[in-house]
Amino acid sequence: MTKPQPFLTDIEDLRKMARKQIENGAVTPSYGGDVKQAIAILQTVLATEIVCWLRYSMNAVAASGINSESVKAEFAEHAREEREHAEQVAERLNQLGGKPNFNPEGLASRSASQYADAETLVDMIRENLIAERIAVEHYRELIRFFGDKDPATRVMIEGILAKEEEHANDMHDLLIAHQGKPMLKKGS
Repeated sequence: MTKPQPFLTDIEDLRKMARKQIENGAVTPSYGGDVKQAIAILQTVLATEIVCWLRYSMNAVAASGINSESVKAEFAEHAREEREHAEQVAERLNQLGGKPNFNPEGLASRSASQYADAETLVDMIRENLIAERIAVEHYRELIRFFGDKDPATRVMIEGILAKEEEHANDMHDLLIAHQGKPMLKKGS
């Protein structure tokens, strides 16, 4: 009969490893992912959140028309939340030893979503809905990718995903309110 394996590493061994590899910061030997790949992916997430933050901010300022005030407020709230997402991602990049790339040069090419100019209120809502749908699909894929290899990043993205799904639903509801018909078919 084999001796059962201890669930946890010996505390003394943990202490020795922590002291020995202190230069690695938060990345410990049990990190299951590829740190460089995680940083590259998170740079894309950061760019996506910045582009969404900028688009919502512009829409909050530029939206006009008799029915625009409540929509402008929604855009402003979403802009604030996208900025918070960008800050979360930047912090995670820092924890992994990366330098968050806030450089505006190349921002659009690093982002999964696009910064689309829209003239009308309905077009602004539509473009934001499209961007949210892109983010939702992208983040679901990233959650599967990070899985158990990097649970901290996965959990962060899961939280952001929940908010992006809420944003998509808000934009869909606004589109219905301003066009009078749903653009998307409801699931059965």
